[in-house]
Amino acid sequence: MSEKFELPSRSPITELELSKKLPKKAQALLVPLFKGEEGPELAASGLFSDEVEIAVLRQLIAVGATGAHAELTRIPGTAETEVDFLIAVGLGDAEELDEEKLRRAAGAAGRSLKGLESVATTLGAFGLRAAVEGIVLGAYTYPGIRSEEDSPAKQPVKKVTFIGDPKTDKDEFVAAQITAESVILARDLVNTPSSHLYPESYAAIIAAEAAHFGVEVEILDEKSLQKQGFGGILAVGRGSERGPRLVRLSWSPRKAKTSVALVGKGITFDTGGISLKPASKMEDMISDMGGSAVMVATIFAAARLNLNLSITATLPLAENMPSGSATRPGDVITHYGGLTSEVINTDAEGRIVLADALARASEDEPDYLIETATLTGAQMVALGAKTSGVMGSDEFRDRVAETGRKVGEPAWAMPLLEEQEEELKSPVADIRNSHNSRNAGMLFAGLYLSRFIGEDIQWAHVDIAGPSFNNGGVSGYTPKRATGVPVRTFVALLQELAAEA
Repeated sequence: MSEKFELPSRSPITELELSKKLPKKAQALLVPLFKGEEGPELAASGLFSDEVEIAVLRQLIAVGATGAHAELTRIPGTAETEVDFLIAVGLGDAEELDEEKLRRAAGAAGRSLKGLESVATTLGAFGLRAAVEGIVLGAYTYPGIRSEEDSPAKQPVKKVTFIGDPKTDKDEFVAAQITAESVILARDLVNTPSSHLYPESYAAIIAAEAAHFGVEVEILDEKSLQKQGFGGILAVGRGSERGPRLVRLSWSPRKAKTSVALVGKGITFDTGGISLKPASKMEDMISDMGGSAVMVATIFAAARLNLNLSITATLPLAENMPSGSATRPGDVITHYGGLTSEVINTDAEGRIVLADALARASEDEPDYLIETATLTGAQMVALGAKTSGVMGSDEFRDRVAETGRKVGEPAWAMPLLEEQEEELKSPVADIRNSHNSRNAGMLFAGLYLSRFIGEDIQWAHVDIAGPSFNNGGVSGYTPKRATGVPVRTFVALLQELAAEA
């Protein structure tokens, strides 16, 4: 009997409810507070009389609340408010409030609710989707693998009730909940150490999750990869005792007229191979499968949202290790579809496995192809730690980048350079996987990948090397370590494509 694999640790997910009324057992109420010219202004909740609202505002002023963005002020509840305490969430200047500012303030509030059983909020009145996403993602806590569980005081809030109208707000509420939970799945996958998440176990975990959502699964092991000619995936994985896999996920509504291919890099650990990385911070290379985690979460979200799109996700999974059997610099690989690559740098392995996956995904002739990967350190040099680089066909590339900015996941369209065409050539193969230059490394990687995209396919490559893993401080709804970027971008994009179909 085959071994059963499961994630060793998962974040508790906050239960959500949409209700017109304040729950009887709510411990706390989150209320919006704006920063006015003459002092803080409490947004009317509709739950209490004017007298009670005025008394609450006076109490907040008395303890120094200003309404500054993401400021949190806690005051005791009263018999009239029917909660143990109220938390005023600062939203800044009312005229400058947008969805992202609301999402970040809600994230700060969600993080402050640890240990509570039941909380209600009126934040959704200013943007239900942003408020839901912010609170749920802000509350995220990855437990890790420990000998003892976290104390109840460190657990995320168990239940949050959003005050709204279930008749008119339900669709938006459910979509926000599904999106936030999908981001959490991506975070949990990326945060899982490579001792527990490697190609075989990762493929099995994906398959188990897919069964919950009606998504079909195909898994190719080493023998199948060899038989079908996936030379790139095999070349990267051959240095490890834990062999590579290719996972294909399919969501196929009968009436779908538009097809979308998703591709995500799944390097479960990256030592650099023979071109070994420096030891410092190598432990963060558990995150090198972030692209695949995003695409797993995205296709599951699409299935849960019942989007009328035909979607496939092609996920190459491998562990890049140095050994006597590892691929060497100077080796030539024959990829799926026949194109050959000369390996210049074995630490440029992500594009090698993606090449096979892109060629296979293109074979299905999708209308759109979206691929994402923690691909290059050059992305951070060019755009910093929070802005993804987007390359691809001009119109679709621009649309993906714009969607990212719209949902609060910064992204910027980048060109593929004509002058790098000559650098891509190899004396012994069709192309080479690195140009051995400090110049425009992110763009060279995009150019390399472009060679494996089928004709007449609108496509985008999204480099998330920095945005997918946060080594800085906690802020807004962004935790340390795995961020889940850009799940929300891709879910929003798929929703738009489904609406257009």
